[in-house]
Amino acid sequence: MKTRSFTTPATAACVVSATSLSSPRHALRKLVLSATVAVLAFGSASAFAWSQHGTAYTSRGTYNGARYGSCGGGSCSHAGGVVGPYGDLATNTGTVTRNAPGQFSNSGTATGRYGNSAQHAGDTSCAGGTCAHTGSLTGPDGKTATTSSAVTKTAPGQYSSSGSVTGANGNTVDHSASTNCAGATCSRSGTVTGADGGTVNHAGTATRVAPGVVTTSTSVTGTHGNTVTSSGAVVATGGVVTTGGVVTTGSATVVVAPKPVVVVAPPVVYAPPPPVVYVPPKAVVVAPPVVYAPPPVVYVPPPRPPVVYVAPRAVYVAPAPRPVVWVPGHWIGNVWVPAHWS
Repeated sequence: MKTRSFTTPATAACVVSATSLSSPRHALRKLVLSATVAVLAFGSASAFAWSQHGTAYTSRGTYNGARYGSCGGGSCSHAGGVVGPYGDLATNTGTVTRNAPGQFSNSGTATGRYGNSAQHAGDTSCAGGTCAHTGSLTGPDGKTATTSSAVTKTAPGQYSSSGSVTGANGNTVDHSASTNCAGATCSRSGTVTGADGGTVNHAGTATRVAPGVVTTSTSVTGTHGNTVTSSGAVVATGGVVTTGGVVTTGSATVVVAPKPVVVVAPPVVYAPPPPVVYVPPKAVVVAPPVVYAPPPVVYVPPPRPPVVYVAPRAVYVAPAPRPVVWVPGHWIGNVWVPAHWS
Protein backbone atom coordinates (compact mmCIF):
# COMPACT_ATOMS: atom_id res chain seq x y z
CA MET A 1 0.00 0.00 0.00
CA LYS A 2 1.11 3.60 -0.53
CA THR A 3 0.44 6.55 1.71
CA ARG A 4 -0.74 9.31 -0.56
CA SER A 5 -0.76 13.04 0.25
CA PHE A 6 -2.08 15.78 -1.97
CA THR A 7 0.00 18.95 -2.36
CA THR A 8 0.05 21.89 -4.74
CA PRO A 9 3.03 21.84 -7.18
CA ALA A 10 5.42 24.74 -6.70
CA THR A 11 6.78 25.16 -10.24
CA ALA A 12 5.25 26.24 -13.50
CA ALA A 13 6.15 22.93 -15.07
CA CYS A 14 3.67 21.15 -12.82
CA VAL A 15 -0.04 21.15 -13.46
CA VAL A 16 -2.18 22.81 -10.82
CA SER A 17 -5.92 23.37 -10.89
CA ALA A 18 -8.59 23.84 -13.53
CA THR A 19 -10.99 26.50 -12.26
CA SER A 20 -10.97 29.12 -9.52
CA LEU A 21 -14.12 28.62 -7.48
CA SER A 22 -15.79 30.84 -4.97
CA SER A 23 -15.16 28.63 -1.92
CA PRO A 24 -13.48 25.36 -0.92
CA ARG A 25 -16.89 23.85 -0.27
CA HIS A 26 -18.04 24.76 -3.75
CA ALA A 27 -14.85 23.30 -5.23
CA LEU A 28 -15.23 20.10 -3.23
CA ARG A 29 -18.76 19.71 -4.58
CA LYS A 30 -17.42 20.12 -8.10
CA LEU A 31 -14.72 17.54 -7.38
CA VAL A 32 -17.33 15.05 -6.22
CA LEU A 33 -19.40 15.84 -9.34
CA SER A 34 -16.36 15.23 -11.54
CA ALA A 35 -15.77 11.90 -9.83
CA THR A 36 -19.43 11.00 -10.39
CA VAL A 37 -19.09 11.75 -14.10
CA ALA A 38 -16.03 9.51 -14.17
CA VAL A 39 -18.01 6.75 -12.49
CA LEU A 40 -20.70 6.97 -15.16
CA ALA A 41 -18.10 7.15 -17.95
CA PHE A 42 -15.85 4.33 -16.82
CA GLY A 43 -17.97 2.12 -14.63
CA SER A 44 -20.70 1.05 -17.03
CA ALA A 45 -18.63 -1.63 -18.78
CA SER A 46 -16.04 -2.31 -16.07
CA ALA A 47 -15.03 -5.65 -14.69
CA PHE A 48 -14.44 -3.88 -11.38
CA ALA A 49 -13.94 -0.34 -10.08
CA TRP A 50 -12.33 1.43 -7.14
CA SER A 51 -12.48 4.86 -5.55
CA GLN A 52 -10.31 6.83 -3.12
CA HIS A 53 -10.47 10.17 -1.36
CA GLY A 54 -8.55 11.91 1.41
CA THR A 55 -7.62 15.21 3.07
CA ALA A 56 -4.25 16.78 3.89
CA TYR A 57 -3.91 19.56 6.47
CA THR A 58 -0.82 21.70 5.83
CA SER A 59 0.61 24.99 7.04
CA ARG A 60 -0.69 26.53 3.80
CA GLY A 61 -4.21 25.20 4.05
CA THR A 62 -6.33 22.11 3.51
CA TYR A 63 -6.29 20.02 0.35
CA ASN A 64 -9.01 17.54 -0.62
CA GLY A 65 -8.51 14.88 -3.25
CA ALA A 66 -10.50 12.08 -4.85
CA ARG A 67 -9.83 9.47 -7.51
CA TYR A 68 -11.82 6.83 -9.32
CA GLY A 69 -10.65 3.97 -11.51
CA SER A 70 -12.07 1.01 -13.37
CA CYS A 71 -10.81 -1.91 -15.44
CA GLY A 72 -12.41 -3.98 -18.15
CA GLY A 73 -11.72 -5.40 -21.58
CA GLY A 74 -7.95 -5.20 -21.25
CA SER A 75 -7.89 -1.51 -20.22
CA CYS A 76 -7.82 0.42 -16.94
CA SER A 77 -8.93 4.06 -16.75
CA HIS A 78 -8.74 6.59 -13.94
CA ALA A 79 -9.91 10.13 -13.19
CA GLY A 80 -9.14 12.31 -10.20
CA GLY A 81 -8.54 15.77 -8.86
CA VAL A 82 -7.28 17.93 -5.97
CA VAL A 83 -8.99 21.00 -4.52
CA GLY A 84 -6.74 23.57 -2.84
CA PRO A 85 -7.54 25.86 0.08
CA TYR A 86 -8.76 28.62 -2.28
CA GLY A 87 -11.03 26.41 -4.33
CA ASP A 88 -8.50 25.77 -7.09
CA LEU A 89 -9.05 22.45 -8.88
CA ALA A 90 -6.52 20.29 -10.72
CA THR A 91 -7.65 17.18 -12.61
CA ASN A 92 -6.02 14.22 -14.28
CA THR A 93 -7.43 11.44 -16.46
CA GLY A 94 -5.72 8.54 -18.17
CA THR A 95 -5.98 5.04 -19.61
CA VAL A 96 -3.62 2.06 -19.70
CA THR A 97 -4.27 -0.68 -22.32
CA ARG A 98 -2.75 -4.14 -22.63
CA ASN A 99 -2.00 -4.58 -26.33
CA ALA A 100 -0.26 -7.97 -26.15
CA PRO A 101 1.52 -10.13 -23.58
CA GLY A 102 4.07 -7.83 -21.98
CA GLN A 103 3.05 -4.85 -24.16
CA PHE A 104 1.15 -1.83 -22.78
CA SER A 105 0.29 1.69 -23.90
CA ASN A 106 -0.93 4.67 -21.89
CA SER A 107 -2.35 8.11 -22.58
CA GLY A 108 -4.03 10.85 -20.61
CA THR A 109 -4.61 14.54 -19.93
CA ALA A 110 -3.76 16.78 -16.96
CA THR A 111 -5.56 20.11 -16.63
CA GLY A 112 -4.38 23.03 -14.47
CA ARG A 113 -6.28 25.71 -12.61
CA TYR A 114 -6.18 28.16 -15.52
CA GLY A 115 -7.58 25.62 -17.96
CA ASN A 116 -4.20 24.82 -19.47
CA SER A 117 -3.82 21.13 -20.27
CA ALA A 118 -0.95 18.78 -20.98
CA GLN A 119 -1.19 15.54 -22.96
CA HIS A 120 0.92 12.53 -22.05
CA ALA A 121 1.37 9.17 -23.76
CA GLY A 122 3.79 6.27 -23.64
CA ASP A 123 4.52 2.62 -24.31
CA THR A 124 5.83 -0.11 -22.00
CA SER A 125 7.37 -3.44 -22.94
CA CYS A 126 8.21 -6.21 -20.46
CA ALA A 127 10.38 -9.24 -21.24
CA GLY A 128 13.11 -11.26 -19.54
CA GLY A 129 12.72 -9.61 -16.13
CA THR A 130 12.91 -6.04 -17.48
CA CYS A 131 10.19 -3.50 -18.21
CA ALA A 132 11.15 -0.54 -20.44
CA HIS A 133 9.05 2.60 -20.90
CA THR A 134 9.19 5.51 -23.32
CA GLY A 135 6.81 8.46 -23.31
CA SER A 136 6.18 12.07 -24.14
CA LEU A 137 4.47 15.05 -22.51
CA THR A 138 3.14 17.93 -24.64
CA GLY A 139 2.24 21.17 -22.92
CA PRO A 140 -0.38 23.78 -23.91
CA ASP A 141 2.30 25.70 -25.84
CA GLY A 142 3.02 22.69 -28.04
CA LYS A 143 6.44 22.03 -26.56
CA THR A 144 7.24 18.41 -25.81
CA ALA A 145 9.31 16.63 -23.17
CA THR A 146 10.36 13.00 -23.58
CA THR A 147 10.94 10.30 -21.00
CA SER A 148 12.57 6.88 -20.95
CA SER A 149 13.09 4.44 -18.10
CA ALA A 150 13.59 0.77 -17.29
CA VAL A 151 13.05 -1.46 -14.25
CA THR A 152 14.94 -4.75 -13.92
CA LYS A 153 14.56 -7.60 -11.45
CA THR A 154 18.17 -8.36 -10.52
CA ALA A 155 17.45 -11.09 -7.92
CA PRO A 156 14.51 -12.35 -5.85
CA GLY A 157 13.15 -9.29 -4.02
CA GLN A 158 15.70 -6.94 -5.61
CA TYR A 159 15.04 -4.40 -8.35
CA SER A 160 16.94 -1.58 -10.03
CA SER A 161 15.63 1.29 -12.14
CA SER A 162 17.04 4.10 -14.23
CA GLY A 163 15.80 6.67 -16.67
CA SER A 164 15.87 10.21 -17.94
CA VAL A 165 13.59 13.14 -18.73
CA THR A 166 14.53 15.56 -21.51
CA GLY A 167 12.76 18.90 -21.65
CA ALA A 168 11.79 20.96 -24.68
CA ASN A 169 14.97 23.05 -24.19
CA GLY A 170 17.20 19.97 -24.36
CA ASN A 171 18.06 19.83 -20.67
CA THR A 172 18.06 16.30 -19.28
CA VAL A 173 17.38 15.02 -15.76
CA ASP A 174 18.62 11.52 -14.93
CA HIS A 175 17.31 9.29 -12.17
CA SER A 176 18.25 5.91 -10.75
CA ALA A 177 17.09 3.83 -7.79
CA SER A 178 17.23 0.38 -6.23
CA THR A 179 14.69 -1.56 -4.16
CA ASN A 180 15.29 -4.48 -1.83
CA CYS A 181 12.55 -6.54 -0.17
CA ALA A 182 13.32 -9.10 2.53
CA GLY A 183 11.03 -10.49 5.18
CA ALA A 184 8.30 -7.95 5.95
CA THR A 185 10.27 -4.85 4.87
CA CYS A 186 10.95 -3.20 1.52
CA SER A 187 13.53 -0.41 1.34
CA ARG A 188 14.28 1.94 -1.56
CA SER A 189 16.92 4.56 -2.29
CA GLY A 190 17.65 6.66 -5.32
CA THR A 191 19.20 9.76 -6.83
CA VAL A 192 17.96 12.42 -9.25
CA THR A 193 20.61 14.44 -11.10
CA GLY A 194 19.72 17.68 -12.87
CA ALA A 195 21.20 19.20 -16.01
CA ASP A 196 23.41 21.47 -13.86
CA GLY A 197 24.80 18.52 -11.89
CA GLY A 198 22.71 19.14 -8.78
CA THR A 199 21.40 16.02 -7.07
CA VAL A 200 18.37 15.09 -4.96
CA ASN A 201 18.60 11.94 -2.84
CA HIS A 202 15.58 10.03 -1.59
CA ALA A 203 15.07 6.93 0.53
CA GLY A 204 12.18 5.14 2.20
CA THR A 205 10.96 1.95 3.82
CA ALA A 206 7.65 0.12 4.21
CA THR A 207 7.22 -2.54 6.90
CA ARG A 208 4.32 -4.88 7.56
CA VAL A 209 3.98 -4.88 11.34
CA ALA A 210 0.69 -6.81 11.58
CA PRO A 211 -1.97 -8.24 9.28
CA GLY A 212 -3.40 -5.27 7.39
CA VAL A 213 -1.01 -2.76 9.03
CA VAL A 214 1.98 -1.23 7.20
CA THR A 215 4.22 1.56 8.50
CA THR A 216 6.13 3.85 6.14
CA SER A 217 8.97 6.36 6.39
CA THR A 218 10.65 8.48 3.73
CA SER A 219 13.27 11.20 3.45
CA VAL A 220 14.24 13.51 0.60
CA THR A 221 17.36 15.70 0.60
CA GLY A 222 17.51 18.56 -1.90
CA THR A 223 20.37 20.21 -3.74
CA HIS A 224 20.91 22.70 -0.89
CA GLY A 225 21.00 20.05 1.81
CA ASN A 226 17.44 20.58 3.04
CA THR A 227 15.76 17.34 4.09
CA VAL A 228 12.05 16.48 4.14
CA THR A 229 11.02 13.46 6.19
CA SER A 230 7.67 11.75 6.50
CA SER A 231 6.22 8.79 8.34
CA GLY A 232 2.83 7.19 8.53
CA ALA A 233 0.76 4.04 8.67
CA VAL A 234 -1.72 2.26 6.45
CA VAL A 235 -4.43 0.16 8.12
CA ALA A 236 -6.82 -2.06 6.15
CA THR A 237 -9.88 -3.45 7.91
CA GLY A 238 -12.86 -5.05 6.17
CA GLY A 239 -12.22 -3.43 2.81
CA VAL A 240 -11.61 0.04 4.35
CA VAL A 241 -8.11 1.50 4.18
CA THR A 242 -7.16 4.29 6.61
CA THR A 243 -4.01 6.34 6.06
CA GLY A 244 -2.34 8.83 8.34
CA GLY A 245 1.07 10.39 8.88
CA VAL A 246 3.32 13.36 9.55
CA VAL A 247 5.58 15.24 7.11
CA THR A 248 8.38 17.41 8.51
CA THR A 249 10.03 20.08 6.35
CA GLY A 250 12.50 21.92 8.54
CA SER A 251 10.33 23.77 11.06
CA ALA A 252 6.99 23.17 9.31
CA THR A 253 4.91 20.07 9.97
CA VAL A 254 2.18 18.75 7.71
CA VAL A 255 -0.39 16.44 9.27
CA VAL A 256 -2.07 14.03 6.92
CA ALA A 257 -5.50 13.36 8.39
CA PRO A 258 -6.44 9.73 8.90
CA LYS A 259 -10.03 10.49 7.85
CA PRO A 260 -11.97 10.36 5.64
CA VAL A 261 -11.17 6.77 4.86
CA VAL A 262 -10.37 5.20 1.52
CA VAL A 263 -12.89 2.62 0.37
CA VAL A 264 -11.46 -0.01 -1.93
CA ALA A 265 -13.86 -2.28 -3.76
CA PRO A 266 -12.20 -5.68 -4.05
CA PRO A 267 -10.65 -7.00 -6.14
CA VAL A 268 -8.10 -4.27 -6.87
CA VAL A 269 -5.85 -6.12 -9.28
CA TYR A 270 -6.88 -6.59 -12.88
CA ALA A 271 -6.05 -10.05 -14.08
CA PRO A 272 -6.55 -10.04 -17.85
CA PRO A 273 -7.67 -13.30 -19.39
CA PRO A 274 -4.87 -15.40 -20.77
CA PRO A 275 -4.19 -14.72 -24.42
CA VAL A 276 -5.71 -17.11 -26.89
CA VAL A 277 -2.86 -19.14 -28.28
CA TYR A 278 -3.51 -21.12 -31.43
CA VAL A 279 -1.70 -24.42 -31.34
CA PRO A 280 -1.72 -25.92 -34.84
CA PRO A 281 -2.21 -29.69 -34.98
CA LYS A 282 0.89 -31.73 -35.41
CA ALA A 283 1.62 -32.53 -39.00
CA VAL A 284 1.25 -36.29 -39.58
CA VAL A 285 3.19 -37.62 -42.52
CA VAL A 286 1.84 -40.92 -43.86
CA ALA A 287 4.59 -42.55 -45.87
CA PRO A 288 3.32 -44.32 -49.00
CA PRO A 289 3.67 -48.11 -48.91
CA VAL A 290 6.91 -49.39 -50.35
CA VAL A 291 6.06 -51.21 -53.59
CA TYR A 292 8.80 -53.15 -55.31
CA ALA A 293 8.57 -52.60 -58.98
CA PRO A 294 10.94 -55.00 -60.74
CA PRO A 295 12.63 -53.53 -63.74
CA PRO A 296 10.98 -54.51 -67.02
CA VAL A 297 12.57 -57.48 -68.78
CA VAL A 298 13.89 -56.28 -72.07
CA TYR A 299 15.11 -58.88 -74.54
CA VAL A 300 18.14 -57.68 -76.35
CA PRO A 301 18.89 -60.00 -79.27
CA PRO A 302 22.52 -60.74 -79.94
CA PRO A 303 24.10 -58.76 -82.66
CA ARG A 304 23.40 -60.05 -86.15
CA PRO A 305 26.23 -61.97 -87.67
CA PRO A 306 28.01 -60.28 -90.50
CA VAL A 307 26.59 -61.01 -93.92
CA VAL A 308 29.03 -63.26 -95.83
CA TYR A 309 28.38 -64.04 -99.46
CA VAL A 310 29.39 -67.56 -100.33
CA ALA A 311 29.57 -67.91 -104.02
CA PRO A 312 28.34 -71.28 -105.28
CA ARG A 313 31.02 -73.63 -106.43
CA ALA A 314 31.42 -73.99 -110.15
CA VAL A 315 30.26 -77.43 -111.07
CA TYR A 316 31.25 -78.73 -114.46
CA VAL A 317 28.69 -81.09 -115.82
CA ALA A 318 30.28 -83.19 -118.44
CA PRO A 319 28.10 -84.05 -121.29
CA ALA A 320 26.93 -87.55 -121.51
CA PRO A 321 29.60 -89.73 -123.12
CA ARG A 322 28.99 -90.83 -126.68
CA PRO A 323 30.25 -94.13 -128.01
CA VAL A 324 33.92 -94.17 -128.95
CA VAL A 325 34.64 -95.03 -132.60
CA TRP A 326 38.05 -96.05 -133.86
CA VAL A 327 38.87 -94.16 -136.94
CA PRO A 328 41.66 -95.62 -139.01
CA GLY A 329 44.26 -93.39 -140.62
CA HIS A 330 43.19 -91.71 -143.78
CA TRP A 331 43.85 -88.89 -146.18
CA ILE A 332 41.93 -85.72 -146.08
CA GLY A 333 42.95 -84.05 -149.21
CA ASN A 334 46.68 -83.80 -149.13
CA VAL A 335 46.79 -84.24 -145.28
CA TRP A 336 47.36 -87.61 -143.73
CA VAL A 337 45.29 -88.11 -140.55
CA PRO A 338 46.60 -90.92 -138.44
CA ALA A 339 44.21 -93.40 -136.89
CA HIS A 340 42.42 -92.19 -133.71
CA TRP A 341 39.34 -92.73 -131.53
CA SER A 342 36.42 -90.49 -132.21
